[in-house]
Amino acid sequence: MVYSALRSLLFRLDAERSHNLALPVLGAVLGNPLARQLLARPLTPKNSAPVNCMGLSFPNPVGLAAGLDKNGDYIDAFGLMGFGFIEVGTVTPRPQSGNPRPRMFRLPESQALINRMGFNNKGVDHLVAQVQRRRYKGLLGINIGKNADTPLEQSTDDYITCLRKVYAHADYVTVNISSPNTPGLRDLQHGAMLQALFAALKTTQAELADTTGRYTPIAVKIAPDMDEAQVIDFADTALDAGIDGIIATNTTFSRDGVAHLQHSGETGGLSGVPVQSRALQTQQWLGTRLAGRIPVIGAGGIHDTATALETLNAGASLVQLYTALIYQGPSLIRHLVTDLSETKR
Repeated sequence: MVYSALRSLLFRLDAERSHNLALPVLGAVLGNPLARQLLARPLTPKNSAPVNCMGLSFPNPVGLAAGLDKNGDYIDAFGLMGFGFIEVGTVTPRPQSGNPRPRMFRLPESQALINRMGFNNKGVDHLVAQVQRRRYKGLLGINIGKNADTPLEQSTDDYITCLRKVYAHADYVTVNISSPNTPGLRDLQHGAMLQALFAALKTTQAELADTTGRYTPIAVKIAPDMDEAQVIDFADTALDAGIDGIIATNTTFSRDGVAHLQHSGETGGLSGVPVQSRALQTQQWLGTRLAGRIPVIGAGGIHDTATALETLNAGASLVQLYTALIYQGPSLIRHLVTDLSETKR
């Protein structure tokens, strides 16, 4: 009820402006001493079921997807919501402003968003400083990308720069090569560039594991717009390289099911309910090809227990939320965690 009233007010504003207003309000809960006390341990609903994935023990399978907290400014606030894990970013080596505004649009009839943010963030050094200050003790993923002005052939350098800086501060690192809003980025999902990127990531990971004494898994986030042959090729390349996890999927270029709605003609990635079927197909292809050899984290259009279960039944070990959280609010997390835990009994 409270979130519904707040959403009604926020939805009267431009989508990005309301996002920028809502997060500080969320962060204000940390003024409550009780909230700080709760953050002394990972907060999760009573009946949640732990999940082992990428060598980590997740207190429950429901996570926050990257994008809502690009700079790690609100980790503690999100930590109060009952997520099994939180992913921040996407962050780039240098700060960048992203694409011109307006760049985020609501399609409320379909519980969807279109965004062309373009990795707007304060840079990896700011994010690391925020991560170091957090009270939240739960599992944290850090999502890394490349700067828009870095030539594609030099993009590996940006990923390695970010990996080196975040490695010791993350429970896992996600490599974002699938955003539709950085020109050419999705070309990294294929062929020689993908192989070279994977090789550099794994070499650096091994070096950092040796120097830090800890192994931080690397996951890669892919698009929902590849065909079956491309997904299979990606899976095989990831297997050969020893990638630790695959997040499927990012936003889509497709406008299937929403072409009649206001804002559907805006460029950018579509997220929310309409992307669920495309994400699920990608998850099924990955699940069949990988057969558990690399864990899959499901994202894209998950908005209720049924879609979460479809994702898990397709072979995913965990699920992530973004757009559904904006439309439904924090109560969705606890409902999902409780329902998914009960199905495991």
